[in-house]
Amino acid sequence: QVQLVESGGGLVQPGRSLRLSCATSRAIVSIYNMGWYRQAPGKQRELVATITALGRTNYADSLSGRFSISRDNTNNMMYLQMNSLKPEDTAVYYCNAVYNQVNYWGQGTQVTVSS
Repeated sequence: QVQLVESGGGLVQPGRSLRLSCATSRAIVSIYNMGWYRQAPGKQRELVATITALGRTNYADSLSGRFSISRDNTNNMMYLQMNSLKPEDTAVYYCNAVYNQVNYWGQGTQVTVSS
């Protein structure tokens, strides 16, 4: 089993940056695929970015290179650096891990982009 805890969300003005963190209860090197997803009010949860244990990344096309996913295998952490934030980035952001073919989710962290 894997517990995931997100942090780093909050209220930020458009154009600013924010970094989300995801702490895992299991050694991250044993988790092949991890990622960030988000869910805006009234919308379905959508992919933001994924990263494999080998560091291969994948991003939603709509992000236009503004976000960057990374993982720290030593400290069992995953991060999402979000730059040039827009109001449409407002959502609850979820950390995801696939371990032994089971999907695990964190509780989510709210990101609100507003002036």
